Amino acid sequence: MAYLGNSLSVQQYAPQVAYFSGNGSTTAFTLPVSVVSAAQIIVTVANVIQNPSSAFTVSGATLTFTSAPPSGTNNIWVEYTSLQTNTIAPSQGTVQNSSFGAVTAIPMTYGTIGAGDSSLMKNRIINGAMVIDQRNAGASVTPTTNGYTLDRWELYVNQSSKLSFQQNQGSITPPVGFSNYLGLTSLAATTVGSSDLYLVDQYIEGYNIADLNFGTANAKTVTLSFWVNCSLTGTFGGAFTNSGNGRSYPFTYTISSANTWQQINITIAGDTSGTWNTTNGTGLGVRFSLGTGSTYLGTAGSWQSAAYFGATGQTNLVATNGATWKVTGVQLEVGSSATGFEYRMYQQELALCQRYFYANASFNMSYTTAANGNQYLTVYYPVIMRANPTYALQSGSWASGTATLDGSTTSSARLGSGSAFYSNGGAVLSFASEL
Repeated sequence: MAYLGNSLSVQQYAPQVAYFSGNGSTTAFTLPVSVVSAAQIIVTVANVIQNPSSAFTVSGATLTFTSAPPSGTNNIWVEYTSLQTNTIAPSQGTVQNSSFGAVTAIPMTYGTIGAGDSSLMKNRIINGAMVIDQRNAGASVTPTTNGYTLDRWELYVNQSSKLSFQQNQGSITPPVGFSNYLGLTSLAATTVGSSDLYLVDQYIEGYNIADLNFGTANAKTVTLSFWVNCSLTGTFGGAFTNSGNGRSYPFTYTISSANTWQQINITIAGDTSGTWNTTNGTGLGVRFSLGTGSTYLGTAGSWQSAAYFGATGQTNLVATNGATWKVTGVQLEVGSSATGFEYRMYQQELALCQRYFYANASFNMSYTTAANGNQYLTVYYPVIMRANPTYALQSGSWASGTATLDGSTTSSARLGSGSAFYSNGGAVLSFASEL
């Protein structure tokens, strides 16, 4: 049996009995478990205990009688008195999946946590299941400029009011295992100019892709997987980019059936060139193109030293009035194949999102009165933010006075005013440190 540990031990099995049927001619029988000597078994034939020194011999799992037992159903039985097996401590790194044979209940895999074949920390995408929507709380939005949709997902648009977006837009049934999706609808038959861009992006922080070793000879292969539902069929595009957009990898995927959830897997070799941020700036951009002008289209399937955000020959969703595109289950992991989606608890996903954006009507506060009579409110973030955030009154209004940002850190912000200010609960503050 497989054993993990450092101590030598001896294990005793509880007695068990094996039955055989004699036929008057067969002398050799195969035992279910090997033994070291005849002293470890009691052999009975037709209710008569056999003498191990003269009636039979045993070698491993082979029991051989001196004379063939008579015919009978289960008239031969072998009782194991004890079986001992020595277990040893294996050398470090020598126990692999194959060491466990047919055992399937051991919850481990061979590989490094985060390396694509583990269920922990493998997905570099945040809010890939489209669960968190701090800004809009599920409301439909028609943006007039670039901005964020659901948490961590930016919508980049060159022209205003060409797309609408919403969590669970259209109220269709998500793919099995998911409750939410990001939905977008084209609001016009838009002509895409040569420099126009309509993109759904997520920028991954450099700390979270540092182990990919992009920009070196040790760059790792990664796989992007996602579920998509579109009212159009055809070839669609997107791209991976570095922080300065000086390196890009255009990709394509095919939607073969309209208005049907389809899972897409895209594997790319890691980039061995270029400059890749590995701190708290933008490390890697994952971009889905809903419309890209010719200036920013490149040949799919390789890393290139250019700013490409879509693939040559792709379908532009915004060119069709009323066309819809929905996505969920987005995962980016190390490895050459997609594995099951990494589900996180709601509070974990929310905390990951709050590193980049925090909005809450209920906040910790403290008022202090300075010598000049100014009033201050200190807001403490629930997590350490990526960088010192900007502040906005997301919704509602101050019941009295107006607070402005007097100073901020990655853990708290101080709002100040020359006079008293307060909210009666209708003001929602937001703090953003997006990439």
